[in-house]
Amino acid sequence: MSLLQEWREFAYSHDDRTQAGKNFWLDYFRQEKAVYEQILAAPDDPVSGTVKELAEKYDMDIMTFVGYLDGINDSLKVPNPIDDLDEDTVVSLDYDKEKLYYNMVGARADWLYELEQWDDLLTPERRKELYKEQKRSTTVVKPPKIGRNDPCPCGSGKKYKKCCGR
Repeated sequence: MSLLQEWREFAYSHDDRTQAGKNFWLDYFRQEKAVYEQILAAPDDPVSGTVKELAEKYDMDIMTFVGYLDGINDSLKVPNPIDDLDEDTVVSLDYDKEKLYYNMVGARADWLYELEQWDDLLTPERRKELYKEQKRSTTVVKPPKIGRNDPCPCGSGKKYKKCCGR
């Protein structure tokens, strides 16, 4: 079983409706935030190394660090092979800052997209644009409802109820 599968089975076995589950996720989010604070503070210094080395560098166990890699992978310039990770796999944390911010908003991770380190990376205006863009992307817009006596949208000239509305 790959490290990613182990992480997902382990992490999602913790029910966040129980006290133990809440404690697990709060601890994970605290560790995740600490890593983001460090990598956002040095944006021009992309981090890379083996999974084991980086887990030690950020004071995390390997399984928790794999969870972190799973979360950041969609925001990297070159995604890591997370499905085939082992502790000796070399990974990179070279992130696209706009994509990372956008994905943090999408994950509703306000403890991450509100970090003060973002002030040096993106202007407040750009962060606001990315925030709105992400929120718009998840908004469902329904087309106007066609009344049964309205002309059919297929262009036949018949009433909807006598054409496509059957």
